[in-house]
Amino acid sequence: MLDTLEVKGRAPKTGYSREAFGDGWVDTDRNGCDTRNDVLARDLDAEMFKPGTRDCVVATGTLADPYSGTTIAFTRGEDTSSDVQIDHVVALSDAWQKGAQQWDTTKRIAFANDGLELLAVDGPLNGQKGDGDAATWLPPHRAYRCTYVARQVAIKATWGLWITPAEKDAIATVLATCPDQPVPTTATTAQPAPIQPSASQPDGTVPAEPFTTAQPSADVQEPAPADEAVSYANCDAVRAAGAAPIRTGEPGYSRKLDRDGDGIGCE
Repeated sequence: MLDTLEVKGRAPKTGYSREAFGDGWVDTDRNGCDTRNDVLARDLDAEMFKPGTRDCVVATGTLADPYSGTTIAFTRGEDTSSDVQIDHVVALSDAWQKGAQQWDTTKRIAFANDGLELLAVDGPLNGQKGDGDAATWLPPHRAYRCTYVARQVAIKATWGLWITPAEKDAIATVLATCPDQPVPTTATTAQPAPIQPSASQPDGTVPAEPFTTAQPSADVQEPAPADEAVSYANCDAVRAAGAAPIRTGEPGYSRKLDRDGDGIGCE
């Protein structure tokens, strides 16, 4: 599959913004929970939900972190939520420079909320990764590297993104140590927003156009849990409510409050 990817140089980052991929987390599968909480519920063990949220908002749990190989206790809160973050396995800005800037907004939102593209991981390591591709960053937990690069290949093949020569070399070097590494698919990677293979392909293969079934739900979705219905006009309102800093997944968080896109607004 790696050899099927187009190889060429990185396009300019001109015009990139996190908002180009949607305003934060949305509810693509229309189950009443945003994608962040769906992924936390999928990837954490022994998860407990905040009362009154219809088993939507994850309050606590344990993460077997794939990037560090350690176990992280997750507790939702102002000072603790960022310990576990949801990584875009192919960084959004990397995707932007390798094909996504040519997509429409609907497809970019679908990509940013695709379960194959999302993974709960150690927060500091996610920050360390930044917008790096395989040529500039790999998980320090070496036992996970084969799975990691195979997932990146699957994502880029699924969505039609290209890779750079240096990126291909880095991925090939890792995969040379695990030639039997399977390609993750929607069947092997649980997703909050499942995408069905196209009719022209055998069952279990990666679909060519996943965005046709992964639609944003701005127009049709169940009401959000009561505490998630909070909204703030600006950071002054957040501070007046005593909610600053406000983090991804907390009531009232939105991308307009988090200009640098680090998951922490009104710092």
